[in-house]
Amino acid sequence: MPQEAIQRRRSRRGGLLNTDGRRHPLENALTLAAFVLGVCALVFGFISATHFLGALAAVLGLPLALYAQLVSATTGERFFNVIAMIASFVGGAMALRHGGFSL
Repeated sequence: MPQEAIQRRRSRRGGLLNTDGRRHPLENALTLAAFVLGVCALVFGFISATHFLGALAAVLGLPLALYAQLVSATTGERFFNVIAMIASFVGGAMALRHGGFSL
C-alpha cells in the first residue's frame, strides 16, 4: 500500500496528459493537434459558410486522432483522443451536410 500512495503522488505532477508522471512529447503533440483539429472541425461544421474548412479539418483530424490513439501511452491522452475523434466525425458530418468540399 505505501507504493500506491507514492505512485498517486507522482501521477499528480504529470498534468492532464502525462498521468504516469513521465514525459511523452510526441504523443502529447499528436493528441493536441488532433484535439485542435477536432474542435475546429466541429465549430466550422456547424457554421454553414465555413463548410469547406470544417470538412478539411475533419479529413485531417480524424485519421490523426486515430493514429494518436494507436500510439498513446497514458489514459489522459486516450481520453482527449476519443474526444477529438468524436468532434472530428460530428464536425465532418455537419460540414458535409452544409456542402462539404464544394466551394
